[in-house]
Amino acid sequence: MTVKYCDHSHKEELYRRILFGVIALVVAVLLVIFLFWIITRPTKPTFVLQDVTLSAFNLSSPTTLTTNLQITISSRNPNQRIGVYYQRIDVYASYRNQQISLPTALPATYQGHKDINVWSPFLCGDAVPVSPYVADALCQDLNTGMVLVNIKVDGRVKWKVGTWMSGNYHLQANCPAYINLGERSKGIGFGGAVKYQFVQGCTVDV
Repeated sequence: MTVKYCDHSHKEELYRRILFGVIALVVAVLLVIFLFWIITRPTKPTFVLQDVTLSAFNLSSPTTLTTNLQITISSRNPNQRIGVYYQRIDVYASYRNQQISLPTALPATYQGHKDINVWSPFLCGDAVPVSPYVADALCQDLNTGMVLVNIKVDGRVKWKVGTWMSGNYHLQANCPAYINLGERSKGIGFGGAVKYQFVQGCTVDV
């Protein structure tokens, strides 16, 4: 009886040590993952709207809007250890939360540590239907000579650390552009178009 009791106690001690070892291993792995996340956690890219070249911004009829513009927008990766892979990025113009141009796709690209990318896409919308409310608001803005157009960026990005690549993250950026149509001297005119310089920071959500 004494031998059986000792064998039973020995097994319990062995199981206890194995359990403690597994718990310690799990805690160590979680600690390594936490430290890795703290050290390499990504900071979202920054976007800047540099300029807008406006060729057309007209109410073609009471409720349709024609827009033709080219923008220059830049993106900077602020991370020192993490790269950004822009997998799919669309840019379009918006007025009072209504899309007024077709989305223009930017080329997929990889952005290294502290790198800056610059794009100059054309954004066009030919006789885009707008709601009566938006048309009335636009008439008022055109009469005052000041129009707020929002340049929107929508796409998917991945983070890259060494050879490791993360899953997809949804990126959205909003760049407000206050265009002074009443004073074209505020811009640089050429060939019937007017170029407005901004260097306007954008809000970014990832």
